Amino acid sequence: MKYVFTLLLLLACSTLSFAQEDTYVKGTVIDLSTDKPIDRVNIVNLNQVIGTSTDDEGNFEIRAQLNDTLHLSYLGYKSIKVRVTNDWLKYGETKIGMTELALALEEVVVNQLKLTGYLEVDVKQVPIKSNFRYSISGLSNRGYEAGDRRPNAVSKVLGAIFNPADFLHNVFGKKPREMRKLKKMKKDDVIRNELASRFDREMLMALLQVDRFDLDEIVNQCNYSKDFIQSANDLQILDAISECYEEYKVLNRSNSGRF
Repeated sequence: MKYVFTLLLLLACSTLSFAQEDTYVKGTVIDLSTDKPIDRVNIVNLNQVIGTSTDDEGNFEIRAQLNDTLHLSYLGYKSIKVRVTNDWLKYGETKIGMTELALALEEVVVNQLKLTGYLEVDVKQVPIKSNFRYSISGLSNRGYEAGDRRPNAVSKVLGAIFNPADFLHNVFGKKPREMRKLKKMKKDDVIRNELASRFDREMLMALLQVDRFDLDEIVNQCNYSKDFIQSANDLQILDAISECYEEYKVLNRSNSGRF
């Protein structure tokens, strides 16, 4: 009986290790209008939160399981999502086509500065955006951004801490699985490097499953200024939301313990 139990245990362990074996999919990304490969296409597995990019020949390989969703994006092309199927896992390779976007230039209004030639006078005409951050002792975050140094800046910071913010509760509380992806995103160097060069928020919206308005509103409710929201790259937005979420969890546990 003892030997039978040992045999069953070994079989169970081998089955478990087989089930946990990593699987990969390969593919080639091409331009649908030219059939030419596209290099440096960013590819992110939205389920496992890992990323890669295509090589010079448009080829890529990424860890994936059945029904995982891959998000493909490239500047000037329409981003797409591709689901991993049984056939893809079985045969290993596939071709994925991307469509080039029609580029339209938006009207840009340039406010001309009237320079006098005197440095002290001309420097005052240049708009300067100063957003000061306030650090609160006992909290592990990097601080709160309260805009400029106005009298209500500190009260704005304190209000952000002690007010539970229903909007953040609705977003963070109802999307725990998406919010847990924040840590994985910060650990993946490929994703971080890609986010550092992007300003379109597209990958963040896909990973967190929110639209652009809600994404900006999350950062706003986390007490970041409009200047920061408009000028920050996607990696800075990721770090801002991540810090806010970690702080939200601490405060939420503290509030729950009072009852």
